Amino acid sequence: MATRKRVHDYGIFDEFWNKIKPLLPLPKPKKKPGIPRKDDKRILSGIFYLLRTDFQWKALPRFYGASSTIHDRFQGWQRFVFFENMWKAGLLEYDNKIGLELEWRAIDGALTKEPSGGTGSGANPTDRGKKGTKSILTDRSF
Repeated sequence: MATRKRVHDYGIFDEFWNKIKPLLPLPKPKKKPGIPRKDDKRILSGIFYLLRTDFQWKALPRFYGASSTIHDRFQGWQRFVFFENMWKAGLLEYDNKIGLELEWRAIDGALTKEPSGGTGSGANPTDRGKKGTKSILTDRSF
């Protein structure tokens, strides 16, 4: 008899969950009795599973709940800025433990003609009439 592979909570350990749970918005009170609200931890696990596997919403395993429920919760949490707040809290914790060295940095770049030009370089990718502005590394086969 074949056994089914069970899908588990996707990377949400209790320590992590206890830190991010207070960042979640409080659920709206139900007006009518009905199906109980799905567990936030399982829904978030489904979102992480989706992001990790690059599945489509409708292809999520039912273990996490209905894909429409997971998608609705994702959109609601996104409007509530939950994911950004979770990211900021993680950065703050990292900064407190290890320390971030944040300094202003500037990167300068320029697009110029290939010094050697000639047959080793190709046409400008934006202007097919000119020669010699595309990098030699992108045009040659090695």
